[in-house]
Formats: sequence, structure tokens, C-alpha cells
Amino acid sequence: MLIVLTIAVHSTAVVVMAFGLEAGVQVRLDQHTAERLRAVPTVIGRIGAVALILAALHGIEGVLWAAAYWGLGALDSFSNASVYALATMTTFEIQGLTAPERFQMLSALQAVNGVLLFGISTAFLFAVIQVHWRLLCHRPGPVNPSAQTQ
Repeated sequence: MLIVLTIAVHSTAVVVMAFGLEAGVQVRLDQHTAERLRAVPTVIGRIGAVALILAALHGIEGVLWAAAYWGLGALDSFSNASVYALATMTTFEIQGLTAPERFQMLSALQAVNGVLLFGISTAFLFAVIQVHWRLLCHRPGPVNPSAQTQ
């Protein structure tokens, strides 16, 4: 259930961000080099904002896993459960912080979930960069996938 929940939370946030970014990307830059150079800080800001929101999402999803570990009694404190969950999500091992053997499958599933979530984040961030790069370089190609069908 946690895998489905975190994927749903992540996907919903990515779709909402995509709609929000689409409105800002609809306006194309004119052909003047000065206009393109002035757009660079805006593009950097948008990409940075997307990255920060994605990082926050991963943190929230890690807290959901931590609540599960703590609620099931796998770890003695919510603080330890949070560190363990975030480390497991990133497939990073923290020496001295392990869950009991009966929770190994849960930890493995969380690591798989983390890989999926980071994959979604990476794909979305790449798409955002690609759209903005096309705008800055004035390369042909639809900014909006629905523009292909029109």
C-alpha cells in the first residue's frame, strides 16, 4: 500500500507542476539574442524550483515510510525511523541503524519504491530541462505534447 500511496502522491504532484509550468512555457521568446539571455535566470529558477519541490516530495514520502516503520515497532524512535527510511529510499546504508530481520522484505520493497520515485523525478526534471532548452535555442518541436495532435 505504501508503494501505491507514494507513487500516487508523487505522480499527482508532478502532474500539477507540469500544468503550472505549461502556462509559463506557452509564451515563446522572440528571435533576439538579448531576450534569450534575459530568459536564462528565469529558466534556472524554474528548474531549481522543480528540483526543490521534487526533493521535498521525496522527504514527505520518506516520512510516510518512517511512520510505517515506527508504527510497526521496527525502530525505537521516529527520528531513527526517519533516517532509516530516507537511507533505505536512496539505497544508502547507515552503519549501526538496521531494522529487525522480519522487516527486511519491507526495506527491500521501500528501496524498489525509492528507485521508482527517483526515476519519475529524473524523467520529469529532464523533460522540464528539455522544453526550456528548446525555447532558449529556438529549436523546432512542440513544447506541449498535445500540440502534436492539433
